[in-house]
Amino acid sequence: MKRGGLACALLMAPFFVLFILVFLLPVGTAVWLSFFSDDQPGLGFGPESTVFIGLRAYLAVLTDPTFLGGMATVALYCLLYIPLMVLGALGLALLLDSGAARLRAWAQLALFLPHAVPGIIAAIIWLYLYTPGLSPVIEVLAQADITVDFLGVRTVLPSMVNIALWSNLGYNMVIFYAALQAVPREVVEAAVVDGAGPVRTALRLKVPLVRSSIVMVSMFTLIWALQLFTEPMLLSQSTPMISSRFSPSMYIYDAAFTRNNYSLAAAASVILLLATIALSYGITRWSNRTAARGETA
Repeated sequence: MKRGGLACALLMAPFFVLFILVFLLPVGTAVWLSFFSDDQPGLGFGPESTVFIGLRAYLAVLTDPTFLGGMATVALYCLLYIPLMVLGALGLALLLDSGAARLRAWAQLALFLPHAVPGIIAAIIWLYLYTPGLSPVIEVLAQADITVDFLGVRTVLPSMVNIALWSNLGYNMVIFYAALQAVPREVVEAAVVDGAGPVRTALRLKVPLVRSSIVMVSMFTLIWALQLFTEPMLLSQSTPMISSRFSPSMYIYDAAFTRNNYSLAAAASVILLLATIALSYGITRWSNRTAARGETA
């Protein structure tokens, strides 16, 4: 038992070291910074000192309309992005698993390749395609008397969703496809013998068996969506519809590096972290309850 426990400790040690260095220490630093602020007495001419401000930074963030507006924007982004991502990736995986798609390996490669492009490069590519006067897409549509402003007030958020889908759809499709490969073939064959068609087999048999993968992809997609930063930061160079505090992550960046208000940035970071943890926990609890009801039924 002692040797087994020692071996387990040695194997788990790298994880805990990284967990402490990459997660716990940054979170602890952010919490610490959120309770302190730099103060210069004497109309700004005195020596700078660090003072304890308590929950003042949190109150400032939670009462700031720009931060609350950024949270609402991200919530709308999640409502658009997450269903399209999960359903799209799952649908493509089911199509590939059914054998209806030809050249399956090439199809997987073609769908996965956009994920190999770094996020900032993907955003630059789509920024070029969205910019009037540069985009060949807009030029072709204009020749057909179709005017589309991809960076307008009503289209800028769907444009960001499109970039995220293009980058990550193939990656999540691979996850679902790998989960579908673990479904016992004899179970699928038995359903076909019983008269189940391809659609019924996919929806009533395969999808419930990959429920855990669906929950995992949904949770990771939610966590990624709440950190929306790269796409709006780059697209803001070409449209006034995106402000410097468009999303919570942009609000944090603006507070830290534009306004030099590190306590405000730290407080906003902690609030965003707590919101992410709460939503992730809610998805997990909902999934567990749904699975328990299914087993009871």
